[in-house]
Amino acid sequence: MGTMAGARNIIRSPVITEKATILRDGNTYTFKVDARANKYQIRQAVESIFEVKVEAVRTLTVHPKPKRQGAHQGSTSTWKKAYVKLQSGESIDLIENL
Repeated sequence: MGTMAGARNIIRSPVITEKATILRDGNTYTFKVDARANKYQIRQAVESIFEVKVEAVRTLTVHPKPKRQGAHQGSTSTWKKAYVKLQSGESIDLIENL
């Protein structure tokens, strides 16, 4: 999965939330990633797509939450989130690159 196409399959989308925006001040970016990807693969994907140096990667699985629309009940999907901390002096312009 070292190619650019493989890297684009690992990084699904950036997470744009209030918490993710606050973390960006500390040079940490949040991404929705493939649930099967490990930290090493996520590091390689971010470095190849955005051409930056990654200092650390933390991951977590976001578990489903119950949802209801009228009489219909269900739940949201399970997905994987990655917090990627870049080395000092590096940055990502998310709007331009994804």
